[in-house]
Amino acid sequence: MAAVLLGVFGSLLGSFLNVVVYRVPRGLSVVSPPSSCPGCSARIAPWDNVPVLSWLLLGGKCRACRMRIPVRYPLVEAGTAVAFAVVAVRFVPGVLDWTLAGALALAAFLYLAAITVALALIDLDVRRLPNAIVLPAYGVGAALLVPSALLAGDPGALLRAGAGVAILGGVYLALALAVPHGMGGGDVKLAGVLGLFLGWLGWAELAVGAIGGFLLGGLFGAALLLTGRAKRGTAVPFGPWLLGGAWLGILAGAPLADAYLRLFGLGD
Repeated sequence: MAAVLLGVFGSLLGSFLNVVVYRVPRGLSVVSPPSSCPGCSARIAPWDNVPVLSWLLLGGKCRACRMRIPVRYPLVEAGTAVAFAVVAVRFVPGVLDWTLAGALALAAFLYLAAITVALALIDLDVRRLPNAIVLPAYGVGAALLVPSALLAGDPGALLRAGAGVAILGGVYLALALAVPHGMGGGDVKLAGVLGLFLGWLGWAELAVGAIGGFLLGGLFGAALLLTGRAKRGTAVPFGPWLLGGAWLGILAGAPLADAYLRLFGLGD
């Protein structure tokens, strides 16, 4: 039930994230003016702004001028719904076990899921990871995860979180300095944010999340080269793969790390 409810909430938030993805890179307000059709400037009525359903009922077109509405809009809404449902499955049991501590952790990772959607799409669109989204994530993450760790009686999570910021952020900073055109400043700042969340969860999650980003990015780059869609030196946004690797660590870091260790006879 929690996954369904949070999925519905995620779809509503996904509608807002569509606005964020379009406006933030352009330096526009995300709250004013209200959403309108880019073709005829007609304001979008609330009943035409129901996630996914309105797009389907309108046949993917504006009610007023019949301009086509990109399919990406309902896909973002549906994708955010799925992301929130997955986070619920992963973290709602903690709410039941830890009460307030678990609720704070759940809120933190729902927030991370929301900015993941926004940042991945923005990076794909304009190859930027805006400070307006990345930098506040340090404060929001700390404000939710620090009290969660203390209430759960796990101060070690705070040490791991701090180490995660230093390690993952440091690695990406070193790469950015060593290869100036290969890694952007936005990737460095985002890596620190992800290190905070991954380290808070555990060392296994941090390790898998860190390696996962490079692995996913490398596989994607290799696929582009093999299909002729890119050449050596072609700039490819890395943010989506950095984020994807982090979520691999969040959702499956511990079992993946354990399986890897067992493969080499190092596990319990």
